[in-house]
Amino acid sequence: MGLESWVSSANGHDTFPIQNLPYGVFKPAGHQQARCGIAIGDYIIDMHKLSSEGLFTGLAGEASKALTDETLNRFMALGNNAASAIRLALSQALRIGSQHKNALTRALVPMTDVAMQMPCHIGDYTDFYSSIHHATSVGKLFRPENPLLSNYKWIPIAYHGRASSIYLSGTQVTRPKGQVSVDSNQPPLLKPTERLDYEVELGVFIGENVSPFDSVTMTHAEQHAFGVCMLNDWSARDIQAWEYQPLGPFLSKNFMSSISPWIISSEALRPFRTAMQREAQDKPTMDYLFCEQNEQHGALDIQMECYLSTAQMRQNKQPAKKLSQTSFKHSFWTIAQMITHHTVNGCGLTPGDLLGSGTQSGASPDEAGSLLELTAGGKQQITISDTEKRTFLQDGDEIELRGFCQNESGLRIGLGSVINRIIPNHSPQQPKATDEHFSL
Repeated sequence: MGLESWVSSANGHDTFPIQNLPYGVFKPAGHQQARCGIAIGDYIIDMHKLSSEGLFTGLAGEASKALTDETLNRFMALGNNAASAIRLALSQALRIGSQHKNALTRALVPMTDVAMQMPCHIGDYTDFYSSIHHATSVGKLFRPENPLLSNYKWIPIAYHGRASSIYLSGTQVTRPKGQVSVDSNQPPLLKPTERLDYEVELGVFIGENVSPFDSVTMTHAEQHAFGVCMLNDWSARDIQAWEYQPLGPFLSKNFMSSISPWIISSEALRPFRTAMQREAQDKPTMDYLFCEQNEQHGALDIQMECYLSTAQMRQNKQPAKKLSQTSFKHSFWTIAQMITHHTVNGCGLTPGDLLGSGTQSGASPDEAGSLLELTAGGKQQITISDTEKRTFLQDGDEIELRGFCQNESGLRIGLGSVINRIIPNHSPQQPKATDEHFSL
């Protein structure tokens, strides 16, 4: 039998058992000040309250003090050793028979009595393209004769996104607008997207910083990976199709990315490590991206699910439709390789920076991480309910991404979910400049 807690709701909890203990930020009901917290079962440990008990010393004590802030950034900056120290101390205090039960009980807050907040200040956001199955599937739609570009198996492809438009689960998605080319013989139109899509991604938070002009090696890269969350990198495919040449997406991606509120620590993910997946004919990895330990244990078996609920389904009290399920273990590039490549030229990373994995898809059609793939670029409708079909998302649709890990011993922890509902864009379609806009 595995570890059990005196917090009875944690025992058998499929998301937040004692083996998880993820980090987040919340506001208790009736309070304006945000608090750092750690999830256990159906409760949150208010670390501001717990710190006043003076239970922890040494590195765990230092971590406990950092967790009295309103964001996780100072705690993340301490690095994974500090995170491990406070995690072990809390695990011991939460176990059945702990002498600290009374002190922790005073710090417990029911999850139903809080409003979750952004876990940290996100200074920078980089989105990778790490799923070879997604890259191949999308490539076949646009370049059937050459779906996978020649650089893909050599280099972890990525681009820099907008940290200013990363939002928490629960935030409504205003349908974005941008330039769309409806007729190649006519000028483009400024209009709301008609091809709104989701992307199933994993978010990776940076903890310990990488100083400017330093480079991280593969053997040390994971020391800088604080933890993970679920990430939905929303996309407007018709806007993207018009604007992406020659520099890539812009307005089609920068309007919104959304994350789940809890950060699952790298240490909690250790039981779910697995070997990288490579084909026998794949080219050898370049030396700076190679590490034997990464080859054997660098991948993570994180199950990632996508659900769609339409306005009609909710009105009829129908359950959400499961669109797909895949695993992050299929990723061609590991977290360590992403961090190593990101810094090889001396690019610094700061605590709270977010890396997106890119859309995660598997080899089979039911493992597709976007509607772009599920509908063959919008050419094939998918059935959502007895009366509804979709190619892309409509107003009122709600997308939920869920993540969890489960190994052969039966241990299961969850990442929680990120859920967002789409609302119409009511802004003017063709704003026109007038002289008054330029008056001094």
